[in-house]
Amino acid sequence: MSVADDPVIRVAARGDGVTRSGRHMAGGVTGDVVTPEGALVPGPHRAAPPCRHFPECGACQLQHADDVAIAGFITERIKHAAEAQGVSPGQIAAPHLSPPRTRRRATLHAAMGGSATLGFREAASNRIVDMRECHVLHPALFALVAPLRRLVAQTQKRWAGDITLTLTDQGVDCGLSNWQLGDLAAIEGLTAFAEQNALARITVDQGYGPEAQWEPRPLTVTLGQVAVPFPPGSFLQATADGEATLTDAARTWLAGAGAVADLFAGLGTFACAVAGPRKVLAVEAAREAHLALKAGAAAAGVPVFAMHRDLFRNPLLPDELDRFEAIVLDPPRAGAREQIQHLAASRVPRIVYVSCNPATWARDAAVLVAAGYRLEEVRPVGQFRWSTHVELASLFTR
Repeated sequence: MSVADDPVIRVAARGDGVTRSGRHMAGGVTGDVVTPEGALVPGPHRAAPPCRHFPECGACQLQHADDVAIAGFITERIKHAAEAQGVSPGQIAAPHLSPPRTRRRATLHAAMGGSATLGFREAASNRIVDMRECHVLHPALFALVAPLRRLVAQTQKRWAGDITLTLTDQGVDCGLSNWQLGDLAAIEGLTAFAEQNALARITVDQGYGPEAQWEPRPLTVTLGQVAVPFPPGSFLQATADGEATLTDAARTWLAGAGAVADLFAGLGTFACAVAGPRKVLAVEAAREAHLALKAGAAAAGVPVFAMHRDLFRNPLLPDELDRFEAIVLDPPRAGAREQIQHLAASRVPRIVYVSCNPATWARDAAVLVAAGYRLEEVRPVGQFRWSTHVELASLFTR
């Protein structure tokens, strides 16, 4: 490398390489070099993209980077977000990367014009990349792509909608949105499709919410040791190994703690993982998720007590929080701005904060640190293989 060469030193939030001089290079990977003429010379961390649809498909931004570069990108995203808020983690663990073909939930886009197309969209575009292979989807999900494309072609005219696929305990849950169901023959055809493809459930949303057309057995997802009913469209961690990494962190950090509150609990991913013998209060605003967790915990006999409460409009106050020896929270991408102010004013000794957005996590972390909490450790997780999506679990103590 000559003195005039400009090495790529990191990958930015949207997946482009950033050189030492500050240039942003599309397709650049840490270790690449930009020559004085502007050519990008591959470095030691460049990988051969395994999928024919890369880089057009918007689901993946980093298939041209090896695992070392991707792990470095995930760590740097978290470090830069924390530093921007004046927060210094005591320790950042090595990132966990989910293996290829392990994503157990996805929303695919589909359309019927001259022909049927089905897949993810291009980045920053409404154009659908017609999926012929995928290296991120679980095989059980990808196996349905071709049959679903045929179903669209056979039943829909001038149509566009989303198809949601989720792997549950009983098999794949398939949700069709904006679907034109038609007459009795069409309904019977959809049922036959579900049977032929061994679906666990198929739902149709014609504009009034999802309605089950086929569900021979009630669907569940096992969280911890609890089989929780799975309402259509419910949130589930993207991969089983990613969920295990996040819940293992929570269990480790909560060792020895008594009563715990799980805020933004959803179906109970963390509440079910850390309950027993300790009691857990699970607080969730979505009615369907709240009722599902309540039913699952009661059937399993675990000490999880579900509370229906909107923590954005009605956060737990310090005197309520002080009844617990630890708090777990996993808010949506917007973070927990309202709730975090009351946590900062509380006397809770341990807070486990799980996030899917380093920027809003860092904003909330700064509030806790300013109130006297210490950010002891961060565990990064890359559940969305080859994407720029970053998740983490973190521990705050006082």
